[in-house]
Amino acid sequence: MVENRAVIPQDILTATDYQTHAKACLSSEAWQYLEAGAGKGVTLAANSTIFDDISLMPRPLRNVKGGHTHLTLFGQRFEHPLLLAPIAYQRLFHQDGETMTAVAASAQAGQMVVSSLASQTVEAIIEAAQQPLWFQLYWQGDRLRTLRLLKRALSCGYNAIMFTVDAPVKQAAITLPNHIQAVNLESPLTASALHPNQSMVFDGWMAQAPNWDDVAWLRDQIKGPFLIKGLLHLEDVEKSLELGCDGLVVSNHGGRVLDTVPSSLSVLPAIAKVVSGKACILFDSGIRSGQDAFKALALGADALMIGRPYVWGLASAGALGVAHVVRLMRDELEMTMALSGTRTLAEIKAFNTVILNQ
Repeated sequence: MVENRAVIPQDILTATDYQTHAKACLSSEAWQYLEAGAGKGVTLAANSTIFDDISLMPRPLRNVKGGHTHLTLFGQRFEHPLLLAPIAYQRLFHQDGETMTAVAASAQAGQMVVSSLASQTVEAIIEAAQQPLWFQLYWQGDRLRTLRLLKRALSCGYNAIMFTVDAPVKQAAITLPNHIQAVNLESPLTASALHPNQSMVFDGWMAQAPNWDDVAWLRDQIKGPFLIKGLLHLEDVEKSLELGCDGLVVSNHGGRVLDTVPSSLSVLPAIAKVVSGKACILFDSGIRSGQDAFKALALGADALMIGRPYVWGLASAGALGVAHVVRLMRDELEMTMALSGTRTLAEIKAFNTVILNQ
């Protein structure tokens, strides 16, 4: 890894322009870890290309004076709907890691979701943010260990919990440098010995994974907002609503867990129809521009989570790079809204602003 830069490269016009700069700043191992998808990368590619199959409908001559991207989520007001998704081990990408991302989120009047696999302490990250943050929770193998991690996050000011369920037993797909680790986690659980007729997958690996009873238990432990990340099937969405979840994150984990699953955007409209205002809908996986954000909002999302693009900014220019990525996407979103005749995020949904190409 080359020395991290502290200035924004001069040739940056869009968030994706940071990609080349980030690659030059990172080791080949870190770059592969960030960019790789599961399997052949079918889902990884589809997450982005599906946006090209959706057309925007321009509406000139509409009065958009006073337009804005403001929104309120769970009582918190934000200037824009571009949340920074939970990404692990951010010190792989910048020496100051998650604290730089937290500073940028605050500077842009937005929100960061901190990963259970953060490479800095939850206390240091929220101190850098100088505002309440959200915490992404991975199941820790049993309820007691999970509760200890949850209570630690809540005690230092994280005020919404995002429970990720599509990667039930999460391990690093990279050999981490000695100075980088998931510093907020306890030592891994020791796997139970298997009988000869037992499966390493079903009886070993998945024995430490959560189930719906654990989701119900977690809901009872959390007084504030509780979101589930990683549901794509409509029956699972309905079950989460029955259990009182406050929000859903429509996500396939950026194509990093199971290949050839549906792109997140392809299932978003059906999920939005089932939710029908009963919970907040966040969209994740594939956002690369403000136009992408607009399309996801038009198809049912209340807010978006961006992932790889802000890490490109982090690797290239630290907190300045992350903040710049958010600002570029927000500017693109505002321009798309204006040219589509929509003044608010609510109007994006209310008007026929996109066309699904067949």
